[in-house]
Amino acid sequence: MVVKWLRENNVAAGLLVLFRLYLGYQWIHGGWGKITGGFDASGFLQGAIGKASGDHPAVQAWWAGFLEGFALPNVDLFNVLVPWGELLVGLGLILGTFTTFAALMGSTMNFAFLFSGTVSTNAQMVLLTVFILVAGANAGKYGLDRIILPYIRRKTMNKEEKAHKVTV
Repeated sequence: MVVKWLRENNVAAGLLVLFRLYLGYQWIHGGWGKITGGFDASGFLQGAIGKASGDHPAVQAWWAGFLEGFALPNVDLFNVLVPWGELLVGLGLILGTFTTFAALMGSTMNFAFLFSGTVSTNAQMVLLTVFILVAGANAGKYGLDRIILPYIRRKTMNKEEKAHKVTV
C-alpha cells in the first residue's frame, strides 16, 4: 500500500521533491566544498583503516582491506570521484534528472562513508534516499525526468521496433 502510494500518488511526488531538494543540497554543498577547497581523501582513508582494530572496531576488516588494498593506493582517483560524484548526485536530485540513478549513487557513497566508520548525516540521508528509490519514476515526476524518461522510452521503443522489423 505504501509502495503503491510512493510510486503513483501526486502528493507523494510532491513530498519527494522536498526530500530531493534537501538531499541534493547536502550533496552539492559537500561536493562543491571539496572541489573548491582542495580535497585529499588519504587522511580519511587512513583514519578509516585505523578504526578497524581494537576490541570494538568501527570498520569491518573486509572493508579496511578494500580501503588499504585498493582505495588508498588509488587515492588520486578517489580525490576526483568523490567530490565530482557528490556534485553530480546533488544536481541530479535537485533537477530531478535520472533521479533514481542519482539516488542510487548517493546511497552507494553514503554506505561507503558508513562502512568507513563515519556516521554524521549519512544514515539520515540513506533513509530519505530509500523513499526516493522505492518511488522510482514518481520521485522525478516534478523534475526533468518528466521530459527525459518518456523521450528515452520513445527512442528505445523505436530502436526495438526497427530491430524487430529487420529480424522478421
